[in-house]
Amino acid sequence: MPEDKIDAHILKQIKKLEEKYEVMGQDLSSYLDGLLYSDYLTYWDYIHLDTLMSLQTPKTGLKDEMIFIIYHQHTELFFKLILWEIEQVCFHEDIQADFFVERMQRVNRYFELLEHSFSIMVEGMERDQFLKFRMSLLPSSGFQSAQYRWIELSSTDLYNLTSLDLRKDLDPADSPEKLLEAIYWKRGATELASGKKTLTLKQFEEKYYHSFLHRAKKFKTTNLLKIYQQNFSQGVDNERIKSVLRTYDLLANVNWPLAHYKSAVKYLQKDPVDIAATGGTNWQKYLPPRFQKIIFFPGLWSEEEKAEWGKGWVKAALDRS
Repeated sequence: MPEDKIDAHILKQIKKLEEKYEVMGQDLSSYLDGLLYSDYLTYWDYIHLDTLMSLQTPKTGLKDEMIFIIYHQHTELFFKLILWEIEQVCFHEDIQADFFVERMQRVNRYFELLEHSFSIMVEGMERDQFLKFRMSLLPSSGFQSAQYRWIELSSTDLYNLTSLDLRKDLDPADSPEKLLEAIYWKRGATELASGKKTLTLKQFEEKYYHSFLHRAKKFKTTNLLKIYQQNFSQGVDNERIKSVLRTYDLLANVNWPLAHYKSAVKYLQKDPVDIAATGGTNWQKYLPPRFQKIIFFPGLWSEEEKAEWGKGWVKAALDRS
């Protein structure tokens, strides 16, 4: 086709491509040859559908185990999206209010989806099947989700993630190593009777401790709390940003753990004496937010709100029942 017959927009795009590859010392013609020879992209190749469908490998013949596997994989994918958005905020060179709010609204939508989808776990499996196939998965646990811990470490100061009863002996300026040793979630994998670390916790720390320490240091001055304090704690956009962060705090630290608690009550409820006798962990004290008081942005809440942390969710759940 003669050049004067080529659409002007296409010529303009070709010129831009030529400039792009010249900067890199590359020949545009070679890349165009590659485009000519390459096959058309298909949906299944783009999302690696065959690989994705091969990642579900039940350990038993119980049918509901497939639900359990896929739901946890779905959860980890949304954790990855949450981290994707948070890291854009934390390392943006010139953060503006609109960008901050938009990305945090995305994060909140992901958490809302996760919270509402938890009915797949709470209502969608037979209890007898769950109790059988769950025994074949020991000592693995959703507790061992490193991505969720990365979300926490990216959201607030490490001091705010320490066990409530240990904070009085700690200082926000303490080293990341010292604060990480007191992090709240360790209590969720400690034997109720002996106080010893479970194998679940030992495995988790062995694999991820150094990544947690690295992240704690990396986000010490760039976590979401610090971004808010450094850029948005004053000014015309303050109320709008406070609102989106308060929503995030509730979704991540009240609604999400209590969705887990609701599932645990259905499938795992035992008396504390029975838990101790079996070497189990006291998730009844670990999951409810009122015991942990994990709050990413404590300065955005009144003392009364912090004292009542998590109770509103319980009331709403009772009203719906």
